[in-house]
Amino acid sequence: MFPVEIRTDRLSLRRATREEVPPLECYDYCREGAEGIDEVTEYVTWDPHATPKEAFDFLAACEERWEEGEGVTYVVRPREGEDGAGEFAGMAGIDFQWDRDTAVFGTWLRKPFWGRGYSGERARAFFEVAFGELDVSLCAVEHVSGNEKSAAAIRRYVEAAGGRREGEFRNRIEHDGDPAPAVRYSVSQEEWREADGERTATLRWADEAEG
Repeated sequence: MFPVEIRTDRLSLRRATREEVPPLECYDYCREGAEGIDEVTEYVTWDPHATPKEAFDFLAACEERWEEGEGVTYVVRPREGEDGAGEFAGMAGIDFQWDRDTAVFGTWLRKPFWGRGYSGERARAFFEVAFGELDVSLCAVEHVSGNEKSAAAIRRYVEAAGGRREGEFRNRIEHDGDPAPAVRYSVSQEEWREADGERTATLRWADEAEG
């Protein structure tokens, strides 16, 4: 149902599985005490992994969501020619709220890969998947209030796609174990097609991978 791999000019996004990124490797990047992890998780909805089992369970849940058609999580790696080519740079995902005809984007990157415009490049590819391939009518993204770096990046790619900031909503998400306000942005398929709608990403599907 979802592409197993998405390639953009500078990135490779491959389906997150326990084979693609072994749980111990995932744990090493996401664990308590990992380099830069406190800054990475300051404004996200998950905490650093306390044990390798948390990483194992997370990847298993990604596989289950894929099988059930609820969403997809990708491992992000820079492509050849980029600094850190082939390294685990972070993860990005799309949750599908089929009853609302909506796709919700999310991503996080390790600190060495900040400031390169990868978030926007990934988002453009996600619009192509959600609108161009799966025909949802709306894409949305949220960030914890106060996360100005994410706000700036999101505004750029949402506005480029013809979308807008919807507003700040109280008790929208859970952050550090408590309800927290979040800012939501959205782009409709019509807005995307009018603003751009150009296909730039290369998609690889499961049947192609198995063949």
